[in-house]
Amino acid sequence: MKKDIGFLLSKKQRHEPITVLTCYDYPTARLQDKAGIDIVFVGDSVGTNVLGYKSEAEVTMADMLHHLKAVRRGVTDAYLLVDMPYAADRHVKQALANANLFLSHGADGVKLEGGVEKVPIINALTEQGIETCAHIGHTPQIHGTKAITHGKTVAKAKALIETASTLADAGAKLIVLEKITEEVSQLITRTAPIPTIGIGAGRFCDGQVLVINDILGIGPPFKHAKRYQDYNHLTFEAISRYKREVELGSFPTDANVTHIPSDKLARVQKWFKSNF
Repeated sequence: MKKDIGFLLSKKQRHEPITVLTCYDYPTARLQDKAGIDIVFVGDSVGTNVLGYKSEAEVTMADMLHHLKAVRRGVTDAYLLVDMPYAADRHVKQALANANLFLSHGADGVKLEGGVEKVPIINALTEQGIETCAHIGHTPQIHGTKAITHGKTVAKAKALIETASTLADAGAKLIVLEKITEEVSQLITRTAPIPTIGIGAGRFCDGQVLVINDILGIGPPFKHAKRYQDYNHLTFEAISRYKREVELGSFPTDANVTHIPSDKLARVQKWFKSNF
């Protein structure tokens, strides 16, 4: 069954957690879809996690389109969300053009970072029937890679709650809460009419999102994430074993090769002897 916004909203209403993971390629998309992940998210974190960029601000529309198309080929049931990269939604006309480009390549919705300044953009996208996911708290495109926790003071807590409400009123269908104190995230989740998706925002959001690299153990550990695999160690071990076996001559073996039938080999050898 193809998951849509109605499905995600019904999960919030039934208090059933929504699962979200970033995804950047076709084989991973197939695995996430098979596992039943609700939202497969092509995040601009592809820049620092896959492309070797120093920050998400270097990611382009071309980068996002390339990875969106790869992920799209592997997704059947999940809701497919894609990030609007840095500077791709500076004004309404630009945001509409870029969002429609993503939808034409299979995205179900687009995510954009920022606060009340994004209201005109969200309004315009909503009027065109484009589903949007807002993103407040730590926003890498704005704050850079150095993450701090938001909502620690009364004034900042109030501002976050009011911003979330304003973005929902503007038409956002989902909202990511990143690096926000658990208590403030809980208040936003309790009052928001749309699903909240937390990352480093505590236990009471309607759903959770993590970067696929972080759960697999690629790169450094983070407090907000949990490693479910040790990809770095296992992959390095496999590469090292391959290198050793090639150097020792133990790979490939007879099991890894294909032979020409003996009668045809005899004919080739006879021809070879006559010509070389």
